[in-house]
Amino acid sequence: MKVLSVFLFACSSATWAQTAPAPAAPPQMPDMPDQTTIAVFDDGVPFTMGDFKKIFAVLPPDNQPLVLRDRKTFVQQWAFMRKLSQMAEKQRLDQESPVRDQLEYSRLMILSQAKLAQALNSMTVDPGEIVKFYDTDKERFKEVRVKAIYVSFGKGEKALTEDRAKAKAAKLLADIRGGVDFVRLVKENSDDETSRAKDGDFATLRRNDNIPDAIRAAVFSLKQGEVTEPVRQPNGFYLLRAEEVSYRPLSQVRDVIFTEMKEQHYSQWLEQTNKDSKVEFTNPAFLGNAAAPPTTGK
Repeated sequence: MKVLSVFLFACSSATWAQTAPAPAAPPQMPDMPDQTTIAVFDDGVPFTMGDFKKIFAVLPPDNQPLVLRDRKTFVQQWAFMRKLSQMAEKQRLDQESPVRDQLEYSRLMILSQAKLAQALNSMTVDPGEIVKFYDTDKERFKEVRVKAIYVSFGKGEKALTEDRAKAKAAKLLADIRGGVDFVRLVKENSDDETSRAKDGDFATLRRNDNIPDAIRAAVFSLKQGEVTEPVRQPNGFYLLRAEEVSYRPLSQVRDVIFTEMKEQHYSQWLEQTNKDSKVEFTNPAFLGNAAAPPTTGK
């Protein structure tokens, strides 16, 4: 039972955490050349720093610091598992079920994941595709610099009710459209102290910003110089004026487009590969579609 507990120690980060003391500083990978031999197994096979790094790279991230903290125990347990594996192969356990089936399943999963990663990494995007994407979907990259008037409502003694705040915002909008200076109305009426101190300057908004949908819809329908209808938010109404409407240049969004198109190509490849993986089911009963037994009427 003691030997078994040592084996489980190599497989379980929880067990490792119980037995390995926590160091004061994060453990570091030893600075040694890959060809350096760090151990020799009982069959004479050397174990190099490069071998250790390769194994380390495929360990679960949570286990990696634990391995670095107690490298001696890890290598000893690797030798132990290596010995058990050799014994199992000598007895041809790898040819018997369920071990053979588990090995095949693991091989299938690892190879399929490797192929998926390789396919994604190898996807290419022609520069012309990026330009076409930008020109076709340019609205995605619109940005609008806005000024704002904010009319709040609440429950305090001096606070406006929602109806009165809405009426005030509507009156301000009528004044703006009648030619009253927007900045003047900001200074006299806006309850947003931050933007009021900057003559109403609110933000430069982009479509993918984390903003309420109502504000997004209102702002990105504006032309330069236009003002939104009152936009209700939980505690007030906004009037937003488009000071400048522009588009982010291709140079700024090229990487975003490249990544999106690469993922699109990958998804198309994935879908086509799945369609090409044809299967003919020869027994409906397996799928639960067996025909019901015939019935006879009286």
